[in-house]
Amino acid sequence: MRRRTGRRAAVTLAAVCALGASALAPLPAAAAAADDPAPDPADHCQGQCADILPPGENGNATLAEILGNKAFGTHPAHSSDQLGPYAALNGGYQSLTDDTLKNFFNDASFGVPADQVDKVTRPRDDVTITRDKKTGVPHIKGTTRYGTEYGAGYAAGQDRLWLMDLFRHIGRGELTSFAGGALANQGLEQEFWPKAPYTEQDLQDQVDAIRKNNGARGEQAMADAQAYVDGINAYREQSKKGRYFPGEYVLTGHVDAITNKGEIAPFKLTDLIALASVVGGLFGNGGGGEVQQALALRSAQQKYGVEKGTEVWESFRERNDPEAAMTLHDGQSFPYATKPEHAKGTALPDDGSVTAEPLVYDRKGAATAKSDPPQADVQTPKKLKPLKGVFQDGVLPKGSFDDTRHRGMSNALLVSGKHTASGHPVAVFGPQTGYFAPQLLMLQEIQGPGISARGASFAGVGMYVQLGRGQDYAWSATSASQDITDTYAVELCNADGSAPTKDSTGYRKDGRCVPMEKLERTNSWQPTVADPTAAGSYRMQVHRTDFGVVTHRATIDGKPVAYTSQRSTYRHEADSIIGFQMFNDPSYVKDATSFQQAAQHIGYAFNWFYADSKDIAYYNSGLNPVRNPDVDPSLPVRAEKAYEWQDWDPKANTSALTPAAQHPQSVGQDYYVSWNNKQAEDYDSAGFGNGSVHRGNLLDDRVKALVKDGGVTRAALTRAMSEAAVTDLRGEDVLPELLKVLRAAPVEDPKVKTAVQQLEAWRKDGAQRRETTPGSKTYAHSDAVRIMDAWWPLMIEKVFRPGLGDDLYDALKSNIAIDESPSAGHGPTGAHAGSAFQYGWWSYADKDLRAVLGEKVSGGLAERYCGNGDLSACHDTVVGTLREAAAKTAEQVYPGDDSCKAGDQWCSDAIIQRAVGGLTHDPISWQNRPTYQQVVEFPSHR
Repeated sequence: MRRRTGRRAAVTLAAVCALGASALAPLPAAAAAADDPAPDPADHCQGQCADILPPGENGNATLAEILGNKAFGTHPAHSSDQLGPYAALNGGYQSLTDDTLKNFFNDASFGVPADQVDKVTRPRDDVTITRDKKTGVPHIKGTTRYGTEYGAGYAAGQDRLWLMDLFRHIGRGELTSFAGGALANQGLEQEFWPKAPYTEQDLQDQVDAIRKNNGARGEQAMADAQAYVDGINAYREQSKKGRYFPGEYVLTGHVDAITNKGEIAPFKLTDLIALASVVGGLFGNGGGGEVQQALALRSAQQKYGVEKGTEVWESFRERNDPEAAMTLHDGQSFPYATKPEHAKGTALPDDGSVTAEPLVYDRKGAATAKSDPPQADVQTPKKLKPLKGVFQDGVLPKGSFDDTRHRGMSNALLVSGKHTASGHPVAVFGPQTGYFAPQLLMLQEIQGPGISARGASFAGVGMYVQLGRGQDYAWSATSASQDITDTYAVELCNADGSAPTKDSTGYRKDGRCVPMEKLERTNSWQPTVADPTAAGSYRMQVHRTDFGVVTHRATIDGKPVAYTSQRSTYRHEADSIIGFQMFNDPSYVKDATSFQQAAQHIGYAFNWFYADSKDIAYYNSGLNPVRNPDVDPSLPVRAEKAYEWQDWDPKANTSALTPAAQHPQSVGQDYYVSWNNKQAEDYDSAGFGNGSVHRGNLLDDRVKALVKDGGVTRAALTRAMSEAAVTDLRGEDVLPELLKVLRAAPVEDPKVKTAVQQLEAWRKDGAQRRETTPGSKTYAHSDAVRIMDAWWPLMIEKVFRPGLGDDLYDALKSNIAIDESPSAGHGPTGAHAGSAFQYGWWSYADKDLRAVLGEKVSGGLAERYCGNGDLSACHDTVVGTLREAAAKTAEQVYPGDDSCKAGDQWCSDAIIQRAVGGLTHDPISWQNRPTYQQVVEFPSHR
């Protein structure tokens, strides 16, 4: 879809006034109150299910409401009411009881008590949408399947119309043409479109394949999806006619505020595929990055020689580290993507030959800027200035989705009934999807024929609850990141038989020179009130092969090749709809085993967790391809028949898959924890970072202790999660070794002595980053936190760079960042994102320091780095870096940004709901926890 470009949007104060009355008007008569069509189903949670999703359920705001937010800080009803309770847990968890959970979570029972009913909407005769007074969550109840799903779509339009529109354009690589040419918008479409550069026919083919390949469930899924789309479109049309549509459509020039002329384009089934490709790309993919890993391996081999260099690289890769925290700790082994004894087909590039495939061409106007946004070459309307913080920096700020290959999220804590106070399992779990306004997820309850669930769904693909609870069970997921993406080296050629170069657009397959498919997307934009960036345009171009999209070019033994990215979920973006349909079906999911069977229909790489009144269970989903056992999946592979996935069909992108029995799974383990850590022995998660110190340890240590003591309650498990959420992983699990090194010899410098004392006191008090008192915006042990933030990157560089050398050190850093503290805007998740401590050199420092101290290390590094293995020299390095770190001022450690002044430690860490629309919210204190979270304990079962 192309946005109109005939003239830029002109919004005047008169227009705002004209829109304002209708913007706040009640819904049309068709939305009048109606009686519920049927009683609520049995709710076996009996008031012991709770959830939370900040900032609030209502994600739509009219233009008048957006202007009120900017001028006066006001918020539309239910757009910010879950932010306060969510934030308050940071300071209230220590005294938490089962009775006080309600202060920090919403009641997640089915239905709405009569005295809590706020509004009831009847978009059709066969469905009602009831919203409660406290949160405004839609409770959708239908008497027909079509009406139920129509109601789900209608409610999605009410709560997330603008957000859904944004994401269908991101998925199609058309964000700038839709929402403006800000650099952040350009970056988003340049990040996502090359990973799923689908034509409209490609999108339609995926819709058709779901119907064709899944029997009656596939037909039902697409019927449900069509009803859902019909509901979205009904709300879209009514809100446009009634002038209560999201105000962002005016601010971006799609609708004229005075005449109401303009278009909010209809939604269609193919939009759901585009939306699913973005969601799956963010949270459900695994693997990739083999070129970067190959470059690090080549660098290691250059420094140490092939044999020793490979050993060094493997020690940093930590494929199957014996000290890694694992979700399954019951001795089970699930070999997958393991290192072969003698790898074949590996395609390492020649030194210095790798170049990234260019994506952007023909920049014009504002698109020629590659750093700071250019000044607009037109005047904005005099009567309404650009709204600061709306879209001048893009609809999503820089860093929102940086480096999706490293996008690991979410956590889960489950304890078996054998170890709880009630004898029933307890679970605290949820996805960590980032902090946005409105949130990418939305809450809903859906009750209708064959559907009975309440929970969270990604906006735009919410025909089913994706994470939540059924009548007598609850489920959630964490990103698994096992390797479902491989990199192939295709030999380049020219159709005329001439000598190929790295720029050639033909490749060899089955002995023939086959042309690459060239796919293009041209975007252009005009200035708007919300984004006065000057007009511009550019063209994106990718080359697609049977082995995937070209990402890099190189030479191997002097011959030009293209590296391509092939993932098993490509062309299967929405196939997982069948698994979600089963999760919502009370006639299908009746126990842990049937839940695991449903999870087998999820193609994306997720860890699924389940709890009912009897069992806790786990299953790892994903389209895990069957590889040649001689192939090393961590490195690029030659695109030859012998190294293809077994039974691979390039047109449908299907292959043989590992059977369900080979996926990590369990029922009834004493407890489960997951924070994107290693799943099971011999099950390799793609990429670096699963070693002796991982943020999963913060959960595992606490839950293990609870289980040992027994009598676990919902409050106790929530406290364990909350304590981990404010703990500095470096301070808890690496600082003890650093302090031992510091004590290995006298410290004479009084400033260093003081720093050591501050760090020791902080460590003894839990190494936490939390306020002195709730709301103080000042950390306890603030100096120790500042010292650690300054010290860690200095210490890592001084310990490892001398031994590794510049080239290898930098190559390893390109695979895993050295630091991801809450204030580290350079980390994979960016600043103010909440999520922290997933990726860093914690394990490397821990293993190296223990080795230098002479302590036992299993799976240690191949070399010793701190002081070259000499404890005295290591002590000097640690002391020297600590001296330098302690001297840094708060202004140097926390330099400030658009949201925080320099030196403001609390603000530097603080979580900020990133504006995806016109509304903004106040920052909240940092806590490293799921965005949407459930606390559940079922006392009964069907």
